[in-house]
Amino acid sequence: MMQTLKLHIYRPGKTEPETKISIPLSVLHISEKLLPKRAKESLDKEGIDLSELGSLFAKQGPKGKLIEVENATERLVIIVE
Repeated sequence: MMQTLKLHIYRPGKTEPETKISIPLSVLHISEKLLPKRAKESLDKEGIDLSELGSLFAKQGPKGKLIEVENATERLVIIVE
């Protein structure tokens, strides 16, 4: 089964993500260029490099919630399923 990287971006106080992005890990190196501007900005602001994540998962890495970052304007959750 193909692993998928999921990015969920929440507004403060909300339980449902405002933005949900799913990227098959096998095409992460291509998909990074197609990410919406807001998602790129959220990742950049937190210093998260998706290309680095791709290399970590080249060999069946961990699954589940990897990172959850919350600041005054949003909460970013990165999950691998």
